[in-house]
Amino acid sequence: MSKLSAPRRIYDPPAVPPPSRCRTYAELHWIEGEIEHWIRFGAEVENVIVSRRTRIVGFDAGTLFALVRWSSNDYGTTASRIDIVRAPTADEGYTTLPFVRPGGDSLLSVRGWPKVQIVLRAIDAIEALSIDPGEVAPDYWRHLHNRIAAGQSPRDYSRARHRVWLLRRRLLS
Repeated sequence: MSKLSAPRRIYDPPAVPPPSRCRTYAELHWIEGEIEHWIRFGAEVENVIVSRRTRIVGFDAGTLFALVRWSSNDYGTTASRIDIVRAPTADEGYTTLPFVRPGGDSLLSVRGWPKVQIVLRAIDAIEALSIDPGEVAPDYWRHLHNRIAAGQSPRDYSRARHRVWLLRRRLLS
């Protein structure tokens, strides 16, 4: 009689990473035309290829990143979603999110292709100003989320607003 072994875990980041290496991990899957997860922006500091179709990327605490998830079947798109998340520090609370471990500070979360397109256009407009979307004021992403949820047009992000955010961040650090 042989012993049954426990299922093998492919990749499992530490439950509580040490404060010097506090990371948030996003699991990305890619099956062309069926399931597509990708990072729209964010400074990845770790990238682990698990298989041909799966990889895991890590973000340091405080990093903002956008996770886009899309899936379809024979009849068309079944789900479109974008989440903009701030990776938490070891002592901060966080929201659990699918495919994000342990979780993060959810700044924006929208579902449905028309709403996802609004967010992607906002990201493109920010990049057109030569501003890294990962450096944008977190308040703007919350504003964008709330305006979309209310069915209102969001305000554009501007260089002036970004300059004020950079000054405020410098004062608070």
